[in-house]
Amino acid sequence: MRLPGRAWRLLRRAAEAEWGALYRALRDGIARRGIAAIPLTLLATTAVLVFYLLQHAPGGAMLVERIGVIQASLPLGVELLRSPLSLFVPAPDLPVWGAAVQVFLVFGIAEITLGRWRTLLFAFLGSLAGTLYARSAVRLGPHAVLGLPYDDAFLRDTGPSAAVVALAVCVAWRYRAWFTGGAVVLGMTLEQVLLPNMAGAEHLAAILCALAASAYGEVVVRQLRRTAGALRTAVAVSPLSEEIRRADRPAV
Repeated sequence: MRLPGRAWRLLRRAAEAEWGALYRALRDGIARRGIAAIPLTLLATTAVLVFYLLQHAPGGAMLVERIGVIQASLPLGVELLRSPLSLFVPAPDLPVWGAAVQVFLVFGIAEITLGRWRTLLFAFLGSLAGTLYARSAVRLGPHAVLGLPYDDAFLRDTGPSAAVVALAVCVAWRYRAWFTGGAVVLGMTLEQVLLPNMAGAEHLAAILCALAASAYGEVVVRQLRRTAGALRTAVAVSPLSEEIRRADRPAV
């Protein structure tokens, strides 16, 4: 069934408003550098696959356990040391392709549109926010408003999902894809309401962290631009700059 012309134009207009800027940023980034635009994404996707294969190899599970597996029951120092690598350790009982595809798509979009270091920072902050929330919530206990069952302290807390959710929200904020960002937030909220678990709670913590980081970064950038503009104006109207301009004028 074909859409009427007016409905098609409205749909195109809505798609342009939601994804137009993001699409152009992706198109230009890929056109300029191709696959070289996403080295972090390729490394992260490879890490997910390597950790998955390693934990299924003889003796590999113990190595992965010692360097990348975290639980809320571990000492805080150990958990923090393992947190960067835990982001790339997928669940051993779930299809690895799901985690790898998530990382490749979302990390790739973020790396092209936000930049490599921002992508790495937001991904780690989102993952860390979920980890620290789970640790605190377990200690609050199941009877607290934001608490988690004590048994969750012994659950394996690894995988890229919190980082992926945080990056999706950051990209949506940066390119004003409000409906897309809202859909991510709504989906994660409904998941936690209908099927409450530690992973769902960590996703919400990652979303809050991403929103806070995006808002703060925007305020900082805006203030820096204002300060730079004020400095340029002050320099342009200063007596010294006037003397310099007079000195640069050719003598008649």
